[in-house]
Amino acid sequence: MTHPIHAKVLIIGSGPAGYTAAIYAARAMLDPILIQGIAPGGQLTVTTDVENYPGFADVIQGPWLMEQMEKQRPIVGTKLVPDHVNKVDLARRPFHIESDSGQFIWPRR
Repeated sequence: MTHPIHAKVLIIGSGPAGYTAAIYAARAMLDPILIQGIAPGGQLTVTTDVENYPGFADVIQGPWLMEQMEKQRPIVGTKLVPDHVNKVDLARRPFHIESDSGQFIWPRR
């Protein structure tokens, strides 16, 4: 990435919380970018029995849940960036994120 990417909403991490934030932000038409990180899908991709996830009375499999979230992501319009965040600078506005491939800046003005 040679030029910074400007984003209205930038979500770091692709676990269940990241995907949930991305899906709701997309539905609010905020054009979110989800930075996947080094563990796509987060901890749930290696968790078998998930017994405490809201909305499921029975035990579900973590990898299955993350597959379902990934299928929903493009439908609602969340852009996924396979990258790793190295540094976050919240001391100035707009905020700056440095990643392996370059730099993200948010919020977009």
